[in-house]
Amino acid sequence: MGAMIRAMRWRFDPLSLAWAVALFLVLLLLATVGARWGWLRSFFGDVLAVVWVYFVFKTAIGARVLPLALAALGVGLAVELGQYLAATWHLHIPNRALRIVLGSTADWWDVLAYTIGFAGVLAIEGLRGGFLRAVRPRASAP
Repeated sequence: MGAMIRAMRWRFDPLSLAWAVALFLVLLLLATVGARWGWLRSFFGDVLAVVWVYFVFKTAIGARVLPLALAALGVGLAVELGQYLAATWHLHIPNRALRIVLGSTADWWDVLAYTIGFAGVLAIEGLRGGFLRAVRPRASAP
């Protein structure tokens, strides 16, 4: 694992930024317009959230697919753990927008959605041929 972390480099990837922005807009639409869409909004939104976090990471970090995808999955699982601990300790997020973004109820279906998002990233990158290819980051300006 240490070798994977050492292989990461700072960089800027405009294509990943474009994907991150596009996915953010879809997530924004799901959170607002799709408020009445039930499971589609919540489950599919959680799947897309992990993919979005992956592309946000990929925008700034040059690394192999697996460590970035695992980091994105870790963010989703950390949010879910935070929801569980908040419910256990009877904590409440007062900001409504933050409650919508982070969620307020821990659910195993969310963990499944995050895992599907993780698998989706691996599948997409595998189809693109990027899964086994090492990233050769360009030097970034200080």
